[in-house]
Amino acid sequence: MSRKVAPVLVWFRLDLRLDDNPALQRALQSGKPVIPVYVRSPEDEKPWAAGAASNWWLHHSLRRLDGRLRERGLRLVRRSGPAESVIGGLVDETGADSVYWNRRYEPALVGRDARIKKALQARGIDIKSHNGLLLFEPHAVKNKSGRPFQVFTPFWKHCCQRETTAPVSPPRGRWTAPVEWPRSENVDDWALLPEIDWAAAFPAVWLPGEEGARQRLEAFLDGPVREYGNGRNFPGREGVSRLSPHLHFGEISARRVRSAVLESGAAERSKAARQSVDSFLGEIGWREFAHHLLYHFPDTTDKPLKGEFTRFPWRNDRRALRAWRKGRTGYPFVDAGMRQLWRTGWLHNRARMVVGSFLVKDLLIAWQEGARWFWDTLVDADLASNTLGWQWVGGCGADAAPYFRVFNPVLQGRKFDPRGDYVREWVPELAKVPDKWIHGPWEAPAGVLADAGVALGKDYPHPIVDHKSARQRALRAYQRLKGG
Repeated sequence: MSRKVAPVLVWFRLDLRLDDNPALQRALQSGKPVIPVYVRSPEDEKPWAAGAASNWWLHHSLRRLDGRLRERGLRLVRRSGPAESVIGGLVDETGADSVYWNRRYEPALVGRDARIKKALQARGIDIKSHNGLLLFEPHAVKNKSGRPFQVFTPFWKHCCQRETTAPVSPPRGRWTAPVEWPRSENVDDWALLPEIDWAAAFPAVWLPGEEGARQRLEAFLDGPVREYGNGRNFPGREGVSRLSPHLHFGEISARRVRSAVLESGAAERSKAARQSVDSFLGEIGWREFAHHLLYHFPDTTDKPLKGEFTRFPWRNDRRALRAWRKGRTGYPFVDAGMRQLWRTGWLHNRARMVVGSFLVKDLLIAWQEGARWFWDTLVDADLASNTLGWQWVGGCGADAAPYFRVFNPVLQGRKFDPRGDYVREWVPELAKVPDKWIHGPWEAPAGVLADAGVALGKDYPHPIVDHKSARQRALRAYQRLKGG
């Protein structure tokens, strides 16, 4: 390696983009040769190893990031192993005198990164870490008592009163490369793609990478953002952004999304449009809130924030859990959601709430089981958001829905899928059932089902529980908990 000009290593993590990437921007401004690095380290996998859907996305995102870098004269160096030894080894190999990265906030990684920083600084290496993931870093947001927030509304109100950093575009043209490139591992050898072909439909739905994120944002700004406040409730419509996997992998920054929405002029169209923009930015706020909670309450990935829920009398019903996973509960709105999840690696937020409520309340199965299934099957599986979502629906987390709020899967379907479009797409065996009966086919006259070609128990299952009885069972369990 040439030692004439010491290069700078840019350690990519959950920031797989060139645009608005503070660590990369700092490296480019240095004028030194830049060596982008991605490390697949075992500590990133503990205790929550990335799920199959996430690994599928990562495989394609890394390939596309490498392609974008090559357009600028660079390339992505991929290595596997403990991050401290890999980064330290690359410093030795390349003669780098600087290492820059964007911070992560998962509990297991905060301490690891601090150790790496200390070890490299002891060797005289210039270390710079940046905020490339969030609008507001968890350690910098506190309530009036100097403690972390546990309720969303005051948290987001406090955040909205603070200034945010504007997104920055990288310099154009080719960037300065090192004289020689260090060895790089082949991403194909990492075996990130699932062994079974369950992800075969993913490429038709998703385009991982920075370009896919840009396309998603543009499509959202072209229409859905103006009606987001109402449209986001209907899973059969294109009413949401579907940016969540791109945000999780850092293919687009929260700053860029917020800036683009505010600059789009959507909020100027009407009062309803302004409310829709505020509603969407509030969802960005929930993502911030999720990271805030996980940073300050690291045990919540496995334990309820509300400690009394550790005594909740959950049922160990593996048969019911399998039916829920496969979308065979006998409740069409629930089953449509679970099949959408399996086929596309994504689930509409309204459906997430309904299927979550069904698991923890109708079936009385612990929220951790749902969190694990989502973690393996969601392309946007994010430890902070997954934890917040499941503790919310389970009534045991910060600012959670009360446990006694039990979603009725039939009424939810009739309200948010009134014509049955969502059910017909994902539960095609019910496609010919009239709108009136599609969310409760067991209530339909026998002749109606016969005309629709549906035999309950054969073509489509009977409900695995009676919702009314299951709701009463859940409320009795909750009352026993509250009574000690």
